[in-house]
Amino acid sequence: MFIDLAKIEVEAGKGGDGIVAYRRELKVERGGPYGGNGGKGGSVIFVGDEGLSTLLDLRYNPKIKATPGEKGRNKGQYGANAEDTYVRVPVGTTIFDDETNKVICDITENKQEFVVCKGGRGGRGNLALANGTYKCPDFCEKGEPGEKKTVRCELRVLADCGLVGFPSVGKSTLIAAVSSARPKIAAYHFTTLVPNLGMVRVPDGRDFVMADLPGIIEGAHDGAGLGLQFLRHIERCKVIVHIVDMAAVDGRDPLEDFNIINNELKEYKMNLSKRPMIVVANKMDLPNAKENLIEFKKHVDLPIIEISAMAHDNLNELLYKIADTLETTEAFSLFEEDELDVVEYTFKEEEKPFTIEKQDDGVYNVRGKKIEKIFAMTDFDSDIARARFARQLRSFGVDDELRKLGVQNGDLVRILDFEFEFID
Repeated sequence: MFIDLAKIEVEAGKGGDGIVAYRRELKVERGGPYGGNGGKGGSVIFVGDEGLSTLLDLRYNPKIKATPGEKGRNKGQYGANAEDTYVRVPVGTTIFDDETNKVICDITENKQEFVVCKGGRGGRGNLALANGTYKCPDFCEKGEPGEKKTVRCELRVLADCGLVGFPSVGKSTLIAAVSSARPKIAAYHFTTLVPNLGMVRVPDGRDFVMADLPGIIEGAHDGAGLGLQFLRHIERCKVIVHIVDMAAVDGRDPLEDFNIINNELKEYKMNLSKRPMIVVANKMDLPNAKENLIEFKKHVDLPIIEISAMAHDNLNELLYKIADTLETTEAFSLFEEDELDVVEYTFKEEEKPFTIEKQDDGVYNVRGKKIEKIFAMTDFDSDIARARFARQLRSFGVDDELRKLGVQNGDLVRILDFEFEFID
């Protein structure tokens, strides 16, 4: 089954917790803290695999979670780092952050790797937390939570040129005639449901990858028919080969079909109509093809190559034209500016690490990545650790902001699912 779109939840492994331990050895007075740090959590890494051609595995495995790091050990020993989790995807897969719609990575090479979710660092044991104030702390840090994202994987076939046109115009017949690809070809009307790739060798030794793309119909840019599923696969193509049934076997108007396809390419977000296009008049060995071509040329001011894919007529001229066009065409940007996560290095005031909102039940809800990260790594079983967490909140300015909002002694403050009383 060909699957080119999958949405999955990805979560990296949590860092291992540090531990509280003490050094107790004969003739070693005041041995002090001896608890080691936790190990690093496993990251989730996507890797390109040229042996895959579909996202089927991801469709049926929508949740991927890496393993957590090991807890720290006695004698100051670190816990073991967790192994990373590798997710194999076909070459040509683009990974989007489903929440922001930004591109996380674009995997275009075999064995190309990208860390999509980074594992959390291990928590510090009481040996690492010892300082001049707390020479023998009785608390430790918990492991840092791993990153968590919902990602959308979109497969776009890797091809130099793509064949476009209405269903049954001869795209599958053409790619079967010039390459080793063997798409379904039949005497009745149907449309290709999945892209077919073929390696084409030109007589002069040059070669390129051709894609027989699913048939397009009017309204495809709005999702009609195969719609966006088709248009997505042509985004990587440098040259568009537009196949027209010049014999009008189905009783359609070749010029009308040509204009409809071009309009769909123009309306699509990548504005595909700006790419080099080679117009191919197919089925020239059938009746009425010559007459239709004469009328067609009156309205189309582009070079037209006449072929018969079924009879293998004039195919070399087409292959030379495609190869020549590819040599003079630069690669197009695959993404629009609003999809790219571009970092602009300009001076701006640092945003507050938290926000506070008073809920309808009177509870002050504190949110923020930094605050929630510190909360998750705090050992609330220890009085000293709780006092340390309170000092960290105060250093961030949480107490001052609560006072500005009118908090009173005894009011409840919530961080994630933890509630506590505010005491001034």
